[in-house]
Amino acid sequence: MARQPIDGVKTRKLTVHCDERGRLMEMLRRDDPEMDVTFGQVYMTTAFPGVTKAWHYHKSQTDHFVCTRGMMKVVLYDAREDSPTRGEINEFFIGDHNPMVVEIPPLVYHGFKCIGDHEATVVNITTNTYDYANPDEFRVDPHGGEIPYDWNRKDG
Repeated sequence: MARQPIDGVKTRKLTVHCDERGRLMEMLRRDDPEMDVTFGQVYMTTAFPGVTKAWHYHKSQTDHFVCTRGMMKVVLYDAREDSPTRGEINEFFIGDHNPMVVEIPPLVYHGFKCIGDHEATVVNITTNTYDYANPDEFRVDPHGGEIPYDWNRKDG
């Protein structure tokens, strides 16, 4: 869908190592030269089939999304006034069938939708800790039209 990657967004395919005991997948390393790996906190969030959790952005926090179970459609929108990719939308389909990390810079709107038939899990490695008294989180209605994106499945 995107004509070009949103400025500051980075992705990396993840390698899964399997043997008779199970799987191991590194998500993010402090010595990763391609990503902003300043550590704030790690949390997981889930979505049930067909559920959309969007839109929001952070003023100073960078997020790193990895879908560890199921499949998620992660969508980003660049509304930054001074960005060379202002108005661009990026879609990433991440999870069981496409393990990857998506780095989302500050001020880029983002959200996700569970596109599988069971609950999907996203692990987020953030550069800042959540400040309960003064959250760095700003929201927009996912279906309100402020962001030019339709969360419905595109058949055809």
